[in-house]
Amino acid sequence: MTSGETVPIRISDDVVRVRSRVRALAMSLGLGIVDQTKIVTAASELARNTLDYGGGGEARLDIVEAGIRRGLRVTFEDRGPGIADIELALTDGYTSGGGLGLGLSGAKRLSNEFEITSIPGQGTRVIITRWK
Repeated sequence: MTSGETVPIRISDDVVRVRSRVRALAMSLGLGIVDQTKIVTAASELARNTLDYGGGGEARLDIVEAGIRRGLRVTFEDRGPGIADIELALTDGYTSGGGLGLGLSGAKRLSNEFEITSIPGQGTRVIITRWK
């Protein structure tokens, strides 16, 4: 795995910055436009969740390799209230706020790999990967 960069997520402009960096790295990897759009959309949703529900945090962007495959892994971390019921939170239409309830479940569908861990009162980590 290639060490990457960390983008703080503190204000709405940071969500835009995450989206922009993810797009640039996806392009540099040679991902097609559909795969670029999928990873950028997923990253945008998760960055927004990190800000809105986690109270801010960070995104770590890494170029990863597995054999001959290369991909982009983005890890979102916050120290917010956490998610009490991850299975429920991954259900389409579920929202703890005013959104459409497609953020987590949509990000999962848009990613080749999706991992979420959350401890109530300590925070949440979501890792997504898109392979070329």
